[in-house]
Amino acid sequence: MLAAENVFKHYGGVHALHDAALHVGVGEVHGLIGENGSGKSTFLKILSGQILPDQAEITLDGEPLPLGKPTLSLASGIATVTQETTLVPDLSVAENIVLGRRAVRRWWGLDRRASRKRAAEVLDRLDLHVDPRTIVNRLRPDEKQMVEIARAISMDAKVLILDEPTSSLTDEEVAALFGVVKSLKAHGVSTIFVSHRMKEVFEITDRVTVLRDGKLVAERDTAELDSAGLIELMVGNKLEEKTPPTLSTTSGEVKLKVDHLVVPGMVQDVSFEVGPGEIVGFAGLIGAGRSELLKAIFGLHPTAEGRVELDGAEVLSHNPRHAMRNGIALVPADRKEQGLILEMSIKENLVMAHTARSWRLGRPPRRREAKEVAQAVESFRVAGAKGRGGASIGSLSGGNQQKIVLAKWLATSPQAILLDEPTRGVDVGAKEEIYGLLDDLRSSGSAILVSSSETPELIRLCDRIFVMFRGRIVASMANENASESAIANYATGNN
Repeated sequence: MLAAENVFKHYGGVHALHDAALHVGVGEVHGLIGENGSGKSTFLKILSGQILPDQAEITLDGEPLPLGKPTLSLASGIATVTQETTLVPDLSVAENIVLGRRAVRRWWGLDRRASRKRAAEVLDRLDLHVDPRTIVNRLRPDEKQMVEIARAISMDAKVLILDEPTSSLTDEEVAALFGVVKSLKAHGVSTIFVSHRMKEVFEITDRVTVLRDGKLVAERDTAELDSAGLIELMVGNKLEEKTPPTLSTTSGEVKLKVDHLVVPGMVQDVSFEVGPGEIVGFAGLIGAGRSELLKAIFGLHPTAEGRVELDGAEVLSHNPRHAMRNGIALVPADRKEQGLILEMSIKENLVMAHTARSWRLGRPPRRREAKEVAQAVESFRVAGAKGRGGASIGSLSGGNQQKIVLAKWLATSPQAILLDEPTRGVDVGAKEEIYGLLDDLRSSGSAILVSSSETPELIRLCDRIFVMFRGRIVASMANENASESAIANYATGNN
């Protein structure tokens, strides 16, 4: 039915996909499996028309698939449902399902009766018990996802792409989703199922395609594999038989203590301790709660509950300014949206956090600011910034922008520094420089927390690694006991 072969996509010198392939049969539930950075997202974007491949031979029902235009991919029969809802929250279920379809429009506007009838037919076909008149923002997350699927099916989809569809669903909601997938299978609709959760892959898929480093590693019947074998294909080495890691805390002096921290629906009863100068890592899939944990410690979640102590003093706040004044710094995952103001200069970005923390004392003299900027540029080896403090931050490369983010926060002399995806989008050379900077931070005695989707990065940097799954810490391992396969095993719920 769907055949994609000889698929190539490069971004500069990076091979996102290199001679990748995917074959999906009629009514088949096909798993597309791989670690973060394996090329899954790029492949899905090519199939859905969001990006053009450098080279590809893709057919659907024997006909060439139009590439590079989402509307043409959808018209050909490929629909995508992602983790993030694309529904219009203030419209009804029926209006969302038929949105953009001329067949249910009168010349003066939307034919609501015809819309509800069309929506009800689709919902009945999927055995979904949702009132078409309900406003979408009143639905539960799983109901919204079902409506997304119904809308895709209303477009006569032949292939439905489900990209991490269960990341925010409960077990009961996952079961309901799988019921819908099985119903689609019975109607001849094929599904490409993307998930890191091994249990779900084995439960719902007929076959799997495994990608690693942008290349096709294997295409197998799911029944031929077990969890250990699939993880071995994903990471490229065998899953070691080890004594299961136990949850533990540091011995000796405690710099940062987190006790029973909860963010409803995101972080579930998390406790750990970090010693002075210790780097601890947080591994886990997207949606596991890594980022939300760091944000909660920094005061970005108003619903966070629990206790956070720094040097023995309670510091949990719902205000980032209070967190900063208490000596906590957060380097966010998205530097362009949250870590920098691209319209500002290098100097303005560098002094921003320091100024915000100490504004009550008055803005420091401009001469001192210039000196601090020059020192930061030199200490962090920011290429292209020497003597250019007034230049736009956007003129720097991604790696050097990230160094500016680090320099900005470290200028506040934090006692606890939280880093979310610290090397995302930077080249290998810049990564090593950032790793060196973090290694040097140990001597400051700060508690250092690193959340990363790159397991080798955590093994390279961290003294201990906590693995999170569905908002909880499920394993803690010392660096000498950590391996990519062991971490992947716990991150996918195989414990």
